[in-house]
Amino acid sequence: MITELNRNEDGLPARQMLSLTESLCPSCLKKIPAIRVKDGTDVYLEKRCDLHGVFNTVIWRGNPAFEGWVRPKLPTHPPLCYAEIAKGCPFDCGLCDAHRQITCTALLEITGRCNLACPYCFAAAGKTPKPDPSLDVIQFWFDRVKDAAPSCNIQLSGGEPTVRNDLPQIIEMGRRSGFAFIQLNTNGLRLAMEEDYARWLREAGLSSVFLQFDGLSDGVYLRLRGRGLVAEKNLAIRRCADAGLGVVLVPMVVPGVNEHELGAILDFGIKASPAVRGIHIQPVSYFGRRPVIPQDCDRITLPEIMAALESQSGGRVRTSDFRPSGCENALCSFHGRFFITEGGGLKPMVTLPSVSAACQPEEAEAGARRAVAAVARQWVGRPAGDQGSGIRGPGSGARAQKVSAPDRQQALCCCEDKTPGLMNLDSFLEFARNRSFSISAMAFQDVWNLDLERLRDCCIHVVAQDGRLIPFCAYNLTDIGNKPLYRGL
Repeated sequence: MITELNRNEDGLPARQMLSLTESLCPSCLKKIPAIRVKDGTDVYLEKRCDLHGVFNTVIWRGNPAFEGWVRPKLPTHPPLCYAEIAKGCPFDCGLCDAHRQITCTALLEITGRCNLACPYCFAAAGKTPKPDPSLDVIQFWFDRVKDAAPSCNIQLSGGEPTVRNDLPQIIEMGRRSGFAFIQLNTNGLRLAMEEDYARWLREAGLSSVFLQFDGLSDGVYLRLRGRGLVAEKNLAIRRCADAGLGVVLVPMVVPGVNEHELGAILDFGIKASPAVRGIHIQPVSYFGRRPVIPQDCDRITLPEIMAALESQSGGRVRTSDFRPSGCENALCSFHGRFFITEGGGLKPMVTLPSVSAACQPEEAEAGARRAVAAVARQWVGRPAGDQGSGIRGPGSGARAQKVSAPDRQQALCCCEDKTPGLMNLDSFLEFARNRSFSISAMAFQDVWNLDLERLRDCCIHVVAQDGRLIPFCAYNLTDIGNKPLYRGL
């Protein structure tokens, strides 16, 4: 639905109402109607509370066009719900059977403690934390996730999970519970400080490290994390590489602080590959601990992230290389997978058609299954000391088949002119594994830009104390005075 709201002095549409949705009032958390309004190439979420007035927040700036950034899906309701509908979305999360996507990643917060005091923090960690959950409670959480979403990936988070000395036991517990991919969300300080710590985690069954990595200058970390951390970040990556742990660099991007470092972060990640498996960018969201009540100048949107990557990479990656996820709502993220060329360039792994509302919709569950498998395949590390000779795949060994080196018009693209025209499957799999690199971004929602349609499509769910599965943005949501909707309940 597109409705003209007014016209400019030339008689052309200036503002258009694109569609209706629902949101919450930032002051009282009451559910209120909201509209998506386009002004030029920018899109805003506008909403009005009878008590607290009008709120208008930018949600999309620039190209690709908001209307075309879609990936139609047929909803898939959770097979097992731990909550019943009483008050309606978002007040009955658990999940309830009105949710439209299964769990892709289950996030377990195993501590509220932290060894940093960042000015920006989803969890507001480190300030009067509650006692750590016991191992029995964490096992209960694993069991609840296993019953509701047996094939999902696990992320261990906090606070800072590495402050727990029993973290290896928790990882082992998750593997015994049947989860094949377990990722650690960390600032990396303990990985840097203790020489063997990464190896212990790898031996316990850890698959990947989701490393807070906001830039390449201590000035950035001083503003975002309260202290210079460049040396620690570099050492943590080297420790993980030595242990065979895959690393994903996770920059939180704040306008005026570090958006100019995206190209440098990309360059760093490429040079640190294959230990670094990709970068996952998070535009700043304003919930938990935050230094300001945000204005539009305090926000950076997904199209702006894509444009910055294209500009700062000198065109090595392009906005057209990225697509919305088939898992969560299309407005929540973008992703692209690339091959690293011998000269350090990037070529898309797939040549993708443009997204369109006319595309045939698919089951949301199918997108979630692909996302789970893609993350586990791309972000996992190589065994320590493995130089590639041990990777096996279907058709390997005596019956290894020959595969043609692909070109850009096929499903996979050729990385370099020196790639042999034919290679056995083992060699190709090793080539692809060592040269693949992912670039993605996730725009989490806060109370100002919360869109309940997006929330109902969420596939990243936090395990609450009582074992309910809460969409990430609902779990972390706080009002204008930092009162939480779910966290701590």
